[in-house]
Amino acid sequence: MQKKNYVQEILDIIHSGLPQAELAEKLSDYHENDLADALADLTAEERRKLYAILGVEQVAEIFSYLDDAEPYLKELPPEEAAQVVSHMDSDDAVDALDDLEEEDKEKIVHQMDKVDKDAADDVKLLLSYDEDEIGSRMSANFISLDSEMTVGQATRALMDQAKENDNIQMLFVTAENGFFCGTVELRALLIAEKNAAIAPLIQHRFPYVYCSERTEDCIERLKSYSESAIPVLDASNCILGVITLRDLVEAVDDEMSDDYAKLGGLSAEEDLHEPLRASLKKRMPWLLVLLVLGMVVSGVVGAFEKVVSRLTIIMAFQSLILDMAGNVGTQSLAVTIRVLMDKEITARKKLGLVCKEMRVGLFSGLILGSLSVLFVGAYIMLGKGYPAQYAFAVSVCIGAALLLAMFISSAVGTLIPMFFKRIGVDPAVASGPLITTVNDLVAVVTYYGLSWLLLLQVLHLGS
Repeated sequence: MQKKNYVQEILDIIHSGLPQAELAEKLSDYHENDLADALADLTAEERRKLYAILGVEQVAEIFSYLDDAEPYLKELPPEEAAQVVSHMDSDDAVDALDDLEEEDKEKIVHQMDKVDKDAADDVKLLLSYDEDEIGSRMSANFISLDSEMTVGQATRALMDQAKENDNIQMLFVTAENGFFCGTVELRALLIAEKNAAIAPLIQHRFPYVYCSERTEDCIERLKSYSESAIPVLDASNCILGVITLRDLVEAVDDEMSDDYAKLGGLSAEEDLHEPLRASLKKRMPWLLVLLVLGMVVSGVVGAFEKVVSRLTIIMAFQSLILDMAGNVGTQSLAVTIRVLMDKEITARKKLGLVCKEMRVGLFSGLILGSLSVLFVGAYIMLGKGYPAQYAFAVSVCIGAALLLAMFISSAVGTLIPMFFKRIGVDPAVASGPLITTVNDLVAVVTYYGLSWLLLLQVLHLGS
């Protein structure tokens, strides 16, 4: 079954010339995410007309799904932009505002004070947190009940608050001054006796996070609970907001993107519109370090010039050793960084990880090295016409070098990030590019060293 192109359907409807009321009705059938994707294919004038037809509330929902809201918010006067942002969930509003220049952000927040003071206060609260703190991601979209309420009172409070907050699966219960008491499930409230107190329904040991906690420290904990919303508390254990499943998915996506950038030696993600100078500033420090290390690798190859000149065939298989050593080192790096996310990992577990990765490298090298002996020997003998004794002597050397290089590289891929973690340097930033070059050095020394020792000194093949 062919997947429908909803974006194209939306564009066809917008360009159809239908009356405004009919156009709004037809577009209401589509998800806001698809409507957000369609905005990029409209002109600024078409978008402004569309905003007027859809109304502020639906436009706010659409803007919540934009990856980069800056160009669209800048098309609107600050007063209209403030109305749109005021109707967004506070965390989505902050995401949209973060895309703007500081001056434009301040203008919109100032206008929000006039449009909706409560929404403006929520946004200011989230903006007061650093971007790596969980408080910067929380939403004010939650239902709050008083611990002294009856079921009937709580149901009425739920109905009143549901007009503004649609996150109603989990109801959060507070005492005086907003002190967090626990939660009540919607189903439990609906089936309880009307005149009964809600106190017996409260789950007091519900998970929570503090607003000042680092997001990366919270992700694994939040994922393990699989709740639709987790409360965010201040230092006095008063509820400030919630982290929803959508917030969590976005946080995981951001962390993965950030880790991917770090593995490339970047201090942060780059985007399509980033200035040249900013990109160079992120990339050059590690590239300069790697240039020096690359020159060391080249110098090592130069030291084995006599080996290469007397055994030219081995040059054809240098990339095989370098690639496989790099691959196994990168795999060990990925596993190690994943394990190091556990803040409570013991020294014994770290030692166990090193031993495990080295065993994996050893046996992987043994299997692949054995296969290399057979296939490379056959290739040199049959494809290149060398005698069988010569061909398999070279292939045995290649297999041994592959085994040793993969064994050492798995240790390097595990120990280097552990070392950086120990000295307080982000292992993802420091390890990715460094391990690639170190593994090249390991592979070159191993390969040419064994070629010199086994083929020239022991077997005298190049004589």
